Amino acid sequence: MATTIALAGKGGVGKTTTAALIIKYLIQAQNGAVMAIDADPSSNLNMALGLELDWTVGDIREGLLDEVKKSITAGGAAMGVLPGGATKRDYLDYQIRSSVAEGDQVDLIAMGRGEGAGCYCAVNHNLREVIDSISSRYRYIIIDNEAGMEHLSRRTTRDVQHLIIVSDPTLRGLAAVERIVEIKNDLDINIEKAHLVLNRINGPVSPVLLSKIDDIGIPLAAQIPADETLNELELAGHPIIDLPNDSLLFQSITTLMGTIQDSG
Repeated sequence: MATTIALAGKGGVGKTTTAALIIKYLIQAQNGAVMAIDADPSSNLNMALGLELDWTVGDIREGLLDEVKKSITAGGAAMGVLPGGATKRDYLDYQIRSSVAEGDQVDLIAMGRGEGAGCYCAVNHNLREVIDSISSRYRYIIIDNEAGMEHLSRRTTRDVQHLIIVSDPTLRGLAAVERIVEIKNDLDINIEKAHLVLNRINGPVSPVLLSKIDDIGIPLAAQIPADETLNELELAGHPIIDLPNDSLLFQSITTLMGTIQDSG
């Protein structure tokens, strides 16, 4: 059975970096293949993983809607059939499987742009089915989310075993954490455990922040230090996943994953 780990938090707190380094940890642990789902239109998880990305699920969805418009004229859309005789589900299945960016023990699906005007309910239902079917072949599914959580149930019907909420060491970041905690129970998917990660730590965490964390009521699973090596990698054109194993940042991710796995 696959283990699904989702990341959330306000923009700019380092969710994508955390997601990429969790994937690095899982690859090195060699416990099974990893499916990464980039559900943030403004994210660049493929770059963090060193993977080429040709097109996204958003592109495929818009392409399907264009095909449906053509089919309406031909009288086939009402029967769920596109030009050439393909069903909508067949079209999505083929296109999404073709869009998977393949790496060494990790593959990536990027969700891309959000919905435009009009109703996307039926398309999103088919997308969930196809993505769940594809990801069922993997041991781990890592989902890098947008700043909020409301969209998560539109991307997958899978339960989430671990929700990692990432924050910087600021009250604004923790206010976003609090909002995520408040809405997570209203989603159409089950989230089994939630964990807080404080990212980009320089020195001791303020007692004010620790008190706020206690008020929020989810366990602080890790304090991840700031690391200038990330900037050096970017300037050299290397992906985040190339971060050295002996860096304090990656060691903190290793500790985080040990804590999560020990929690069940």
